[in-house]
Amino acid sequence: MTVTSPATPAPERILRLREAAHRIRQYALIQAEVQGQGYIGQALDIADVLAVLFADQLHLDPLDPESAERDRFQLSIGHYALALYAALVEAKVLPAEELQTYAGDDSRLPMSSMRTYTPGVEISGGSLGHGLGIANGVAMGLKRKGSERFVYNLLSDGELGEGSTWEAAAVAAHHRLDNLIAIVDFNDQQADGKSTHMLSMEPVTEKFEAFGWEARRCDGHDVPALVQNLTALRESTQPRPRVLIVDTTLGKGVDFLEAREKLHFMKVEPQEWALAHEKLAQSHRALTEDQAR
Repeated sequence: MTVTSPATPAPERILRLREAAHRIRQYALIQAEVQGQGYIGQALDIADVLAVLFADQLHLDPLDPESAERDRFQLSIGHYALALYAALVEAKVLPAEELQTYAGDDSRLPMSSMRTYTPGVEISGGSLGHGLGIANGVAMGLKRKGSERFVYNLLSDGELGEGSTWEAAAVAAHHRLDNLIAIVDFNDQQADGKSTHMLSMEPVTEKFEAFGWEARRCDGHDVPALVQNLTALRESTQPRPRVLIVDTTLGKGVDFLEAREKLHFMKVEPQEWALAHEKLAQSHRALTEDQAR
């Protein structure tokens, strides 16, 4: 069977999404600076994916984030909350000024995302390996209700080492959950080191296909490729769940953070924050100029 991709997105669409990704990275840095540390590398690496989702793909009403007619975005990896809150600000579900309360007392923005705290957060994060199973249940419920909405579940390459993830993958294929789209952030980093050194799951695409999924893989910072692949997965007529594996770089957009040896949980010195914002602006400006040529 030949699988085709949608046409290349228009340049103005790509520019709009790159601007959204840049703002998401800025919002992530603003939050992290409040605490001086955090899962900053992951927030920067997944910003392009979240920009495409929240500014282009998801059916979401910022005035009614609990609407039954919404798509569900579920963050399995709760420690990526910095990125999710930033995306919710970009989607106008949360006010930007609330970012200054990140991880503080009585804040609606805890360090690990929690369903009962934050508008727009669909599931509570924490111990990994549960998100895809929860997504299965929600996708199954939507199908039984006759809903045409989709469930998107973001998980990590390290999370693929959890047996429960693959049990959920088998269940999703068995029930032909074609309203489920998983996204795997493959940044090759987990708490104890490189994911491929801890427990390699390569070849990831072929493994998902063997479990009965429609699987694609692309550069997680290539906005046109993200739009094309996510659109193709959503529009696919194959009666099975879909997954997009995205290859990303921890700390993307801030070169001195990209270069750091240990990136899972990062402490940034007080004098480095202004430089981080400056480097982020420089990398975004270079990307924009490249598109203009």
